[in-house]
Amino acid sequence: MSRVTVIGGGFAGVECAHQLLRRGHAVTLVEMRPVRTTDAHATDRLAEMVCSNSFRSDNPANAVGLLKREMESIGSLILEEARKAAVPAGDALAVDRAIFADAVTRRLAKEPLLTLVRGEAEALPDPGDSFVVVATGPLTSPALEKALLALLGEKYLYFYDAMAPIVEAASLDMEKLYALSRYGKGGGDDYLNVPLSRAEYEAFVAALLAGEKVPFHDFEKAVYFEGCLPAEAMAERGVETLRHGPMKPFGLPDPRTGREPYAVVQLRQDDLAKTHFNLVGFQTKLKVGEQRRVFRMLPGLENAEFVRYGMLHRNTYINGPAHLDRFFRWRKDSRLFFAGQLTGVEGYLESAATGLLVGATLAQLLEHREPSPLAFSTALGSLARHVSTPREGDFTPMNVTFGLIDDAGVPPSKDRAKRRGEIARRALEEVARWKSVALPVPP
Repeated sequence: MSRVTVIGGGFAGVECAHQLLRRGHAVTLVEMRPVRTTDAHATDRLAEMVCSNSFRSDNPANAVGLLKREMESIGSLILEEARKAAVPAGDALAVDRAIFADAVTRRLAKEPLLTLVRGEAEALPDPGDSFVVVATGPLTSPALEKALLALLGEKYLYFYDAMAPIVEAASLDMEKLYALSRYGKGGGDDYLNVPLSRAEYEAFVAALLAGEKVPFHDFEKAVYFEGCLPAEAMAERGVETLRHGPMKPFGLPDPRTGREPYAVVQLRQDDLAKTHFNLVGFQTKLKVGEQRRVFRMLPGLENAEFVRYGMLHRNTYINGPAHLDRFFRWRKDSRLFFAGQLTGVEGYLESAATGLLVGATLAQLLEHREPSPLAFSTALGSLARHVSTPREGDFTPMNVTFGLIDDAGVPPSKDRAKRRGEIARRALEEVARWKSVALPVPP
């Protein structure tokens, strides 16, 4: 009989279940798809990627790169399968999302200690002497959201997230594009680039601003996550904003002229077969017809066929500091845990990281040990601190950054790279020490 029920088969739920299963603990995993779907998901696969196919930078000098190394040192299912399904993406880790989700789903299906329940959890089960993990993500079903509202006693916070369009490679005019990674990173030619002159850029920005958008409901307000702004919202901040954001040409000289274009749109491979490419940074709330019109203004995309249009969706999250401790437990009932974007972390990797931490905590409890806290001087620990430490002002979702990591004791230095390297070295040592205490090799 499972003593742990995990609600939600996304990144957090899958990683949480994996951490328990690998140590011999039975898990019941509840996933509502395909019985009930969402506006963003397209399949019934576990760990489906809906917004982007990228886990962002794989550089250990970057905070998200450090987080990857910490997770891999503990044993992350998500990262193990992501590396097997990787596609060229410069110094980022991006995957063929179909191969990745299929692999994760097949792997968990083979676990004898896993019970996978396909159906909607409309209410929270009574944990009894067991544990419940709510990892339903930002697209929590209305019924469960209502139950959580009643339980937590205050309104949810929320923001709007958006997905970028994906186009068919065969529909692109390759003669107008060129293959190159920014500053030659990765394989050197991992992205397709759309060069624009100043006139083309300004016309494109004007079309973005004039395009008809999907309206908000009367009871909603536009609260965007700064790390995933719709392209038209960026354009509203000034005509040059996009040229210093997703359309920056720096480090991308056109090999046909030897010069950097005025602006560039990058297309990133979305599958291993190179049949689909997504428009990097062009998440949008333009209506479908407007997306066809506006994005076909780009050189080489005049006849683009869209595999998926961009869209806007509401992401829900709780006020973590008001409810959670550093182990992601509800302060009022230690049998109830939360994981994933619902806690107020942002990003695929950060969501998986919280699931990993919850799974590690539950493993310790099931093995009759008090959970060992992970230091805030690690990337993993910094996420726990972000969602559990009361602070003045609004609580907003965050990606992992060096700014979140406790760097007390690291000597100041004008050499930022050197200092971050020391923070990373210290963090990995701390994770190794923590693992030896918190997750000893089972007898």
